[in-house]
Amino acid sequence: MHIHILGVCGSFMGGIALLAKQSGYKVTGCDANVYPPMSNQLEKQDIAITNAFSADQVKLNPDVFVIGNVITRGNPLMEEILNRGLPYVSGPQWLAENILRDKWVMAVAGTHGKTTTASMLAWILEQAGFTPGFLIGGVPENFGISARLSETKFFVIEADEYDTAFFDKRSKFVHYRSRTTVLNNLEFDHADIFPDLAAIETQFHHLVRTLPSNGQIIANGRDANIRRVLQRGCWTPVEFFGTDQQWQAESVGSSVVITDKGKTIGALKWSLLGEHNRLNALAALLAARHAGVHVNEGIAALQKFLSVKRRMEVKGVINGITVYDDFAHHPTAIRTTLEGLRDKVDGARIIAVLEPRSNTMKMGVMKDVLAESLALADQVFCYTANLSWDAKAALQPLGGRAHTYSDLEQLLRVVVSSTIPGDHVLIMSNGDFGNIHSKLLEALSRLREVPVRPRV
Repeated sequence: MHIHILGVCGSFMGGIALLAKQSGYKVTGCDANVYPPMSNQLEKQDIAITNAFSADQVKLNPDVFVIGNVITRGNPLMEEILNRGLPYVSGPQWLAENILRDKWVMAVAGTHGKTTTASMLAWILEQAGFTPGFLIGGVPENFGISARLSETKFFVIEADEYDTAFFDKRSKFVHYRSRTTVLNNLEFDHADIFPDLAAIETQFHHLVRTLPSNGQIIANGRDANIRRVLQRGCWTPVEFFGTDQQWQAESVGSSVVITDKGKTIGALKWSLLGEHNRLNALAALLAARHAGVHVNEGIAALQKFLSVKRRMEVKGVINGITVYDDFAHHPTAIRTTLEGLRDKVDGARIIAVLEPRSNTMKMGVMKDVLAESLALADQVFCYTANLSWDAKAALQPLGGRAHTYSDLEQLLRVVVSSTIPGDHVLIMSNGDFGNIHSKLLEALSRLREVPVRPRV
């Protein structure tokens, strides 16, 4: 059977392509933005990609077109599919019907931390010998691939609340029929889809309505929005984490101590930064516990966990200057990422380089809290191309620490000239950011012999 995937280079749709290929399907796809890491994964699996949405791709004559949610009416290939009455299906529906059927689905939902928590959960299950399948919106370094099929019943999926397709406006996660479900956190995002927080809460409650009574919800007890969703009606047992009365993960010296109702269960030694990752770990440990993995066995697995590509990933160290790549784009994620890095580097300078690229950020919905989220950075450089709002005005509370540029090459030059040995340059974007990471490292390498410059 042949499927042709529209929007194949998105993390979710690319994952579907990998799973379909492993299942024996002939897989082709198309997209308008083809770049790593997904393009590299697809290439390694010999999945042919067309870098366009040309109408003549209907001549490939697949059995079905699988449609990503990036596709809209007016897309030339989609219009041709509709005009000819050719078979098509959304990505989440195809996944549910062809991959997830009869699986013990373990879904990780929430505004933040889905990718990292799902990666932790898959790794814990792997180390316990469960050999799970998975589809994750990033590349877990322990696996080196974002999606994998397995013959076991367990399947871990990053459960996104974004809409399914232009013809199905339900959130993706309602298709998955999970048995174990993590609700990590919940706040307003995806302003291009949802008018307000209440609309997102309704979608999360639609998810809760589909969960079986013999399943398990693992929920962040600190999050009032999640509690409000559950109070609307819940038919599945809930285990909370993150509060004094339930499971906790506290940083004690160089360890993370895991407790349940005040009783110490075990200690975790790892290199991940920040309280948000401690909460992610709790969620993963408890989800794995529902599948039969003892918490101490999970702790041992997490001590070998290597994080996820583009989550505080060190891209290089040149002349004492460390360059990081991070996927943070929502103000909350920006703040927690900076908090974790500040804890690690103490008083060393942090230079934040930000591309507000998500649809929500480009709309300016959260511009009023952006400066506050960047408060821990010593210098902030913001790329303003394609923004509909005044980033300079939004960052004014940061005073002389904030700098805005609409020209990427100019921004790069100023960042290079502003760095000194010992600095930590944190690049944050949910896109490829014009390959700024490699360009920055290359430019810094050319300055190895240049005398130390004064601080900005």
